[in-house]
Amino acid sequence: MSDDKVKRRLTTVLCADVFGYSRLMEADETGTLETLRRYRTAIARLVERHDGRIVNTWGDAVIAEFASVVEAVQCAVEIQHEISSDASQTNPMQFRIGINLGDVMVDGSDIYGDGVNIASRLQELAEPGGVVISSSVYDQVHNKLSVGFDCLGQRPMKNIAPLTSYRLTLGGKAAATVSVPITASAPPSERVHAPRMDDRRAPSSMNAVSEWLTRLPRPLAAALTVSAFLIVINLLTSHRIWFHWPVAAILFGVVMRMVLGNRPESDSRTER
Repeated sequence: MSDDKVKRRLTTVLCADVFGYSRLMEADETGTLETLRRYRTAIARLVERHDGRIVNTWGDAVIAEFASVVEAVQCAVEIQHEISSDASQTNPMQFRIGINLGDVMVDGSDIYGDGVNIASRLQELAEPGGVVISSSVYDQVHNKLSVGFDCLGQRPMKNIAPLTSYRLTLGGKAAATVSVPITASAPPSERVHAPRMDDRRAPSSMNAVSEWLTRLPRPLAAALTVSAFLIVINLLTSHRIWFHWPVAAILFGVVMRMVLGNRPESDSRTER
């Protein structure tokens, strides 16, 4: 057997880069480079804490690999929370992170192949300060971490076949305590600990109502919104109550539409 045989392994790849890096460098080269160095140090610390390793860095990018998929996702959540907790920035620096579980080729300390390329493309789909994972990662972690997931469907990616991806909802609770915010040289006694993910303020009542509406079927959510609008208009413009008639008609129409739309296909064929 030839000694030149390519070595391969299954691993979890995390790719991160700075959103708008060129713009930040144009505005303040020295300050941007200093901030990037601090954040890379923080990222390396978090990667090591979660039993991963930094594979490569170039420009504003960071590539790391993990033996555990769960540890990789938890590390990404902590990276984003720690960076967002840094209040020392004049021009905030935000990272986008993509994570993929896949087969890679190994060359010394470097890794190559589709497993890495997919993680890089997922990172490009992420919003500033966000994390996007592949379906292979989602299958392993969706029932193990207290974070939310939004399915993005199959998005086109450069030189990569479309695959289903998921966006992490970082407003959920993290599975572990988030680390200390990044400080350049403050002694341990003066460092302020970052709040746990579950210590964040509860969402406002308006946000709660909005989230509740998004969970409802679209016709019903629209009907309730219009009904609320009519009730407010009635209460503000007249002493006589009239909103119950149009609201009842709207809700009745929506309910009938939903009921008829959910009839079994066999019923529809019988009526033809």
